Amino acid sequence: MAIGAVGYLSFASGIPLVLGSFGASCVLLFSFPDNPFSQPRNVIGGHFLCTLTGLVCLFLFGSTWWSMALALATAIAVMHLTRTVHPPAGSNPVIVMLTVPGWGFLFTPTLVGALILVLTALLFNNADRTAKYPRYWI
Repeated sequence: MAIGAVGYLSFASGIPLVLGSFGASCVLLFSFPDNPFSQPRNVIGGHFLCTLTGLVCLFLFGSTWWSMALALATAIAVMHLTRTVHPPAGSNPVIVMLTVPGWGFLFTPTLVGALILVLTALLFNNADRTAKYPRYWI
């Protein structure tokens, strides 16, 4: 449902909203919704901060093998420091280095797509469960 929503909105709006890492985010959001990695702060914050880190490294150092490694290592550290660890988001700096997007990539597809995933998880996971999603927002 979540990838379908993101895909449909991408198609309907003509704005790219899909990241490869979103597939793995869906595994966590819908298979393990109570996991700390699946909470909104982690999903949205992790994707946003990892993409931002990738873009900063891309802007400062260009797309090289070592800047890709530096961007990923830095993104992991940033997620730990901010308590926003979301393992699928770790691929975002790699995606940034391979695709060399502009700064707008931070908002579409990253931020808007992550928000759509969390909103879909909110609807789906609360439809028929005794436990409520999310366990916490912040």
